[in-house]
Amino acid sequence: MPVEALNWVNETLGERNVDAVYITGPGDPLAIPGPTMETLQLIKGKFPQLGLGITTLGLGGRSSVDMLAQNGIGRVTLLVDAVDADITQSLYAWIRPGRKTIPLVKAAKILLDEQIKAVRAFKESGFTVDIRTTVYPGINDGHVENIAKKMARLGADSMTLAPCKPSENEGYPSVPDAGLMARLFEAAAKHMQVKIGGQNTEKEWKTTSTGCTYPSTIVKPSPERPNVAVVSSDGMDVNLHLGQAIQVLIYGPREDGLACLLETRRAPEPGSGDSRWEKLADSLNDCFAMLTASAGDNPRKILSNRGISVIITDDNIEGMVDVLYGGGKKGKCKKH
Repeated sequence: MPVEALNWVNETLGERNVDAVYITGPGDPLAIPGPTMETLQLIKGKFPQLGLGITTLGLGGRSSVDMLAQNGIGRVTLLVDAVDADITQSLYAWIRPGRKTIPLVKAAKILLDEQIKAVRAFKESGFTVDIRTTVYPGINDGHVENIAKKMARLGADSMTLAPCKPSENEGYPSVPDAGLMARLFEAAAKHMQVKIGGQNTEKEWKTTSTGCTYPSTIVKPSPERPNVAVVSSDGMDVNLHLGQAIQVLIYGPREDGLACLLETRRAPEPGSGDSRWEKLADSLNDCFAMLTASAGDNPRKILSNRGISVIITDDNIEGMVDVLYGGGKKGKCKKH
């Protein structure tokens, strides 16, 4: 949520030097622009010295350019892995330009057209535009120079080439070696400024590709809020919508520091609108996070404004709790 993002930026500024804030995926920042714009407004209002940027596929880029400019965006990273519809179709399982998934053959052409319009619109508004291309050997590696050439003609400022991530999935492209990346760098550099990015080791890729809903560094326990609230139907998995919860499980550290189930608390009765979520926030004033399978925008906003980060997940309770408390803890709690 936007308030959580602002709080995270505030905490990060206290720990290290930061020049700029980027909004990126998973999930495209422009797919649902409301929270993106609200986040930008909050950060711009409190930290006007920070540069702001986003990473996007470009769908909806042209229609969002004015709002982005008004909210302080100065730099855009556009994800372009092809400028040919056939190659685009081989890279994507589906593309949803609007509210519905349409046939890929049609959607691929829409994506390419939207990206062209987005680059032009961004440049007309004075943004710096960096093209980020992920290299998939055997699919788009022979196409990289064409991407650089076309994006340079449209006015893009630079290009970043990134190797695809390692995968154990059968049929997934192999990671490009250093020689291939060097050749692609030279080819693209004929047309614009180029750099190589994403040169993670295999170990780092696996670490950054775990799929955890939230990194544990974003939400942390504190002396005032040491506990985690969980909604569950079976006490094992996070599998309930917040609105369906009749009770809340409270996890927190015991005297020996091990995070365990401490107690259950009755959830407020439904039917009272936003006051239900205000009452819930009151009852969870010792919790820094809430784990739930789903939640509406109003409860998420109310809880986050009251200092409780709502984490959407369908994972195992003990596993998620362990992640939130830093992981690596030994032993198990006894269920009572």
